[in-house]
Amino acid sequence: MGLLLKVFIPLLGAALAFYFYSSSEDFNEEMLRGKRVIVTGASNGIGEQMAYHLARMEAHLLLTARTEAKLQKVVKRCLELGAASARYVSGSMDSPTLPEELLREAENTWGGLDMLILNHIGRSGFTYFNGDVEHVRKLMEINFVSYVALATAALPMLKESEGSIVVVSSIAGRIGGPFTAPYSATKFALDGFFSSLRQELIVDKVNVSITLCILGYINTESAVRAVSHVIRDTPAPKEECALEIIRGGALRRREVRYPSRAVSSMLFIRSFAPEFLDSIIRSSYHVENVRR
Repeated sequence: MGLLLKVFIPLLGAALAFYFYSSSEDFNEEMLRGKRVIVTGASNGIGEQMAYHLARMEAHLLLTARTEAKLQKVVKRCLELGAASARYVSGSMDSPTLPEELLREAENTWGGLDMLILNHIGRSGFTYFNGDVEHVRKLMEINFVSYVALATAALPMLKESEGSIVVVSSIAGRIGGPFTAPYSATKFALDGFFSSLRQELIVDKVNVSITLCILGYINTESAVRAVSHVIRDTPAPKEECALEIIRGGALRRREVRYPSRAVSSMLFIRSFAPEFLDSIIRSSYHVENVRR
């Protein structure tokens, strides 16, 4: 069985990746030149890398994250890389005033918005759920409610520009694995809300695309620190991940899966053998290293 899986899953993943990513439309970096883009969670990890890619594509950037000093460094680097412009607004995403502040800055500076990339995330451990409901409530505020608030505030400008919303989510928002219950709940919520909103926009004939990004294990500092002692897999590169997200948003794709082969294989297996997939996931963890 183990040998069969080693052969079958990569082949299946390659086929699914080809199906989902074959497209008559090719990505061209000029698609983003001069576009007005907000990136949240932009001070490190995938958000930082997206900012650098967009800067090389000569986009206008408005970045946000909690830590002002880190944002200043990222903005400086973006300008060095060729961004048409780069600014930042620092603040915590659990602040009810931050969405309006961000969108006011975009309107005052650019007069509009072309793309909103929602990428920020609250801190959550990789461990057994200990019954801390307050932590779930707090994480839902940052990982879900603030996404809804920002998208809602941005929609008038995005409708005008016929722009795009890009939602960075996770395989944990499609498949409930162990040790991520609060985090997984917020990602499932994102999937439900933005999938439903997409349908409403289509029904209402509003030309604003919504791209959901289903990510696996990526080599961001926070992810590696949280799970490397438990997960046996090798993380995928954040630089490539960031570029795939931008490409998917620019092409107005419904979904981005990265790493595509692994994520597509897991989602396919879940559709016909969910208990089998659950057992594979559990067996791939060093459970003895999980702290209670």
